[in-house]
Amino acid sequence: MAATAKDTAFKAESRNLSPQEIARDLIGTAIITLLLLIPIVFYRTVMNQGTLLLQTRLPLVLGLTAAVVVGRLLLHLFVWQRAPEAGRASTASATRTDWRETVGKWIGPAMLVAAIFLPWIVQFIPGWERRGLGIAIYIMSYIMLAWGLNIVVGLAGLLDLGYVAFYAVGAYTYALLTTVYMPLWFGEGIVPWTFYIVLPLAGLLAALWGVILGFPVLRLRGDYLAIVTLAFGEIIRLVLINWFWFTKGPQGINVPKATFFGLPFADEPGSFSDFFGIPYNRLHFFFFLYYVILGLALLTYAMTNRLRRLPIGRAWEALREDEIACRALGINTTSTKLTAFAIGAMFGGFSGSFFAARQGFVSPESFVYIESALILAIVVLGGLGSQLGIVFAAILIMGSFELFRELGFLQAILPEGVEPIQFRMLCVGLGMVLMMRFRPRGLVTRRDPTVYLKEKKAVSADLVSQGHG
Repeated sequence: MAATAKDTAFKAESRNLSPQEIARDLIGTAIITLLLLIPIVFYRTVMNQGTLLLQTRLPLVLGLTAAVVVGRLLLHLFVWQRAPEAGRASTASATRTDWRETVGKWIGPAMLVAAIFLPWIVQFIPGWERRGLGIAIYIMSYIMLAWGLNIVVGLAGLLDLGYVAFYAVGAYTYALLTTVYMPLWFGEGIVPWTFYIVLPLAGLLAALWGVILGFPVLRLRGDYLAIVTLAFGEIIRLVLINWFWFTKGPQGINVPKATFFGLPFADEPGSFSDFFGIPYNRLHFFFFLYYVILGLALLTYAMTNRLRRLPIGRAWEALREDEIACRALGINTTSTKLTAFAIGAMFGGFSGSFFAARQGFVSPESFVYIESALILAIVVLGGLGSQLGIVFAAILIMGSFELFRELGFLQAILPEGVEPIQFRMLCVGLGMVLMMRFRPRGLVTRRDPTVYLKEKKAVSADLVSQGHG
């Protein structure tokens, strides 16, 4: 009688750990990281007037350690904690799944609390009082842009490579209205209030351009849709460069910065500090900008989640999964596509108006194709349709760009004239390639169903179409 063949196939085992085991692992990770960083990063030698001094950098060591621990926690939650095989689920594994879902529910609120108090937290890091706030505003702007694009790409499944065009429309709407038309129509006294007046107008005008883009591409899908939207973004950029008498071309436009309800952030009578009777501090402006973009981003998040549960949101998801079946169900795909383009463009216009009010200057060089590519990369790497994944992806991609500015110590081993910042696109691009190879569905692969019967259960991303419409 022939012997039964032995099953030699490799079967990956899940690494389901209890909260206590994960806590011990994170503590061990923190200790090992500290032991490695103390001799490498903690001490720094500085030459001062012929004397060699030894400086310490404890905040940097603690920050890097915290980043490593948070990264390992995310690996435990989203990568290593795989679901048990079908037919072999046990009571213990079900219990572990329950606590993971509980932890996942608290990640969003915890990140919201951290975002609210972030401007005060960075004040305790020497040298990062202003720079930390600037980086936070920079990352939050891209989170808002990615949440807007997520409506078009993640929910409706329409590949848009020209999203930066709506960003530019919002910025130039603010620039032209605040410097030319508002003072002409209502006088110079309205200029300090223009940010609050023009912000909704910029969103509406960007939404109009979203509809204008949507009509020509109603019958297009996949690569053809991507080419047309890419061309639209380039057309807008070239118009901004060459329509000199209207947009000032490459010279750009100097615009007034945002004020606190008419109170400028300046050291002068009638300013913000003078009105509230506090000493003038340039950080007041950065605090204001941070909470404005945080509010706009949360508005984008809330409206997207609300729209997703409405009939129009379910129509977007039906369009993403199968356009033919969507038509067969009687859904008007024309209005569905146009609303997706319009609402996504509206949030891009809001962000563009904020960008102009923050910078005080706009020019066509700020709205090149690479901006659209970065926003789309954030959406894809975070996980199409995943709001929380977009936050993680924006922090990783845009934060890594700023991290390369802190790698000046590598200058000693690099050739003369070569700076570490020149490798940031190479390293980020390599990371994106590896991410698409080993985790193609994005950082967060779980999806909450739009509608459910009796009990709400997470949906695997493998059951959700990536959307190539």
